[in-house]
Amino acid sequence: MKAIVYTKYGSPDVLQMQELEKPTLEDNEVLIKIHARTVSSGDSKMRAGSRKRLPLWPISRMAIGLAKPKKTILGMDFSGEIESVGKDVKQFKKGDQVFGFCGKGTYTEYISLRENGPIAIKPTNITYEEAAAIPFGAASSLYFLRKGNIQSGKKVLIYGASGSLGTYAIQLAKHFGAEVTAVCSTSNLELVRSLGANKVIDYTKEDYTKNSETYDIIYDTVGKTSFSRSKNSLNQTGYFVTASLRFPTLVHILWTSKIGSKKVAYGITPDSAEDLAFLGELAETGKIKPVIDRSYPLEQIASAHEYVDKGHKKGNVVITT
Repeated sequence: MKAIVYTKYGSPDVLQMQELEKPTLEDNEVLIKIHARTVSSGDSKMRAGSRKRLPLWPISRMAIGLAKPKKTILGMDFSGEIESVGKDVKQFKKGDQVFGFCGKGTYTEYISLRENGPIAIKPTNITYEEAAAIPFGAASSLYFLRKGNIQSGKKVLIYGASGSLGTYAIQLAKHFGAEVTAVCSTSNLELVRSLGANKVIDYTKEDYTKNSETYDIIYDTVGKTSFSRSKNSLNQTGYFVTASLRFPTLVHILWTSKIGSKKVAYGITPDSAEDLAFLGELAETGKIKPVIDRSYPLEQIASAHEYVDKGHKKGNVVITT
């Protein structure tokens, strides 16, 4: 099978096409032919491996490989078709269209997964490309909004509202009955309005911390704001939730867990089949819609990384096979 491998950190050029053996199946596994996967901001950061890009340097670099990558295949999410199943598999069958997470990397033509792993049936009304764009962005924002105790009637500000996490955060917060203020650049204002944002703020023209508005949840999807900057914009029992962990954030998490009613929350998104099924239902009923900026074939994955590195993608960048 074809696979994109990287054996050193650096620019997108470190990503190289190789021929690898197809995975061999265990009795409780399924073999999946991948049709699509995304290039996430996390993939881009891990490929670069740099002090500037990785959070919590040098701890993060030691975790992924100090001198060279421990895991040589990137990619977190996928959609595809089950090609074969192990003899003990009951939940899936050959030909099932599925989507999910794979910790072994998805920049390949085939993956194997346990049937009880993070995998779910693909909604019938969306494409493979759209399905591949759900797991990372939607599952992450579902997790982070829950960390902020999302509920009907809450006021939510989403910083970085036009990216993969942000576009889903708007739609999920609206699904839960929240009032949403979306912060993004001028070029993305109409996009976030179309996804259901009640209010929009162009960060190039307005500072959300200076408009006297307060929120129950401030969700930073891109690591471009902070609790220190946002705390006066939080209601007394509000949550500052961030998808990007920095050392000051760790201090704030510990400090606010002991003192004060305003809290800082972070975590690692679980690979949950239950959450995937829930998100699949929302997609099937039209309550969430994936936003795809660009699509590239697997052979052009370096170009896809170059685009993601610029930090201006709208929604998701998808790689097809």
